[in-house]
Amino acid sequence: MRIRFVTSTPLEISRGSGTFVGITTLANALRALGAEVEFIVPTLHLPIYTLQRLVFNESLRRRKLSPADVTVGFDMDGYTLARSVGVSGMHIAAIKGVIADEMRFESGVTRATMRIQAACERAHVRRADAVITTSTYSAGRIETLYGVPQTPHIVPELIDLNAWKALFEATPGPPVGGKFTVLSVCRFYPRKRLHVLLRAAARLRDRIPQLEVRIVGGGPEAARLKRICREEALESMVTWRENISQTELIQEYRRCDIFCLPSVQEGFGIVFLESMASGKPVVAAKAAAIPEVVEHGLLVEPENDEALAGAIERLYRDRGLCAALAAASIESVKQFDAPMVGNTFLRKLEELIELSKQRRVE
Repeated sequence: MRIRFVTSTPLEISRGSGTFVGITTLANALRALGAEVEFIVPTLHLPIYTLQRLVFNESLRRRKLSPADVTVGFDMDGYTLARSVGVSGMHIAAIKGVIADEMRFESGVTRATMRIQAACERAHVRRADAVITTSTYSAGRIETLYGVPQTPHIVPELIDLNAWKALFEATPGPPVGGKFTVLSVCRFYPRKRLHVLLRAAARLRDRIPQLEVRIVGGGPEAARLKRICREEALESMVTWRENISQTELIQEYRRCDIFCLPSVQEGFGIVFLESMASGKPVVAAKAAAIPEVVEHGLLVEPENDEALAGAIERLYRDRGLCAALAAASIESVKQFDAPMVGNTFLRKLEELIELSKQRRVE
């Protein structure tokens, strides 16, 4: 099968975050199954991301594309190709993050630019032949916020467990003795609620004397979060790691005791798969798609730093619970292994293509 991927997501881990990981892992899984996967990405890079996305998508109207059985446009990307005359094959809108849902947690210029992107994403899912998304939560938000005429199909995110295990075993960096290390990995957006983690750390200052919080990522909230860190006098407890390599990321997973992300909006959350595959217990908010992904973890009330602190302290004091959650997570994450999910995605494409052919005959 010839598959065309259309995306303007930065194809690097430091800028693209989970979306980059999900798209590239899916492409590799499909290639391993014998499919041909071609990437269509921006060649013009602009300082304003929304403008770059718009210019890229508008340029697709004039771009001559090679034949393909199916075009998969991720999020808003590809809305100008859907139902376009002269583009071969069927068109799938693959929604990894519902922009209109993410937009609720932003303000100012960021919210304004995301409103433009959400309008494009809405056009994309309404024009596409079919919609695929990664969770029941996201499917519901797509139906509610975009009013799609068809129920989205669900294929979860994926992780290449063999590759992750090989990297994990080959990367030095065992846990640091004497410390209880909490790791968080994300882009620094308001919806990730990293300030809740910082407030929880402040509550735990005297309850876990050797507490260490390591936060990996980067993004627009960095200055505000570091100001909160200073105000709470957490500088000696909190370490910031911005825009690190994959090897450094693996080192962070190796050295931590638990993983914590109190996000209140996740279309899926690939970082949870990474932490589970690393054998690390998860503490998170019971919100959005997180309960669908984290079947074995401590999920607490959203926006509640006291509850978050309590869950972290519980794992600190109960190492048996830590071990049990880690073991259960290692088993649970196997359902998201790349060969399995890649096969599901490919079979779904074949099913949708066949249905499309039947409708044309009728």
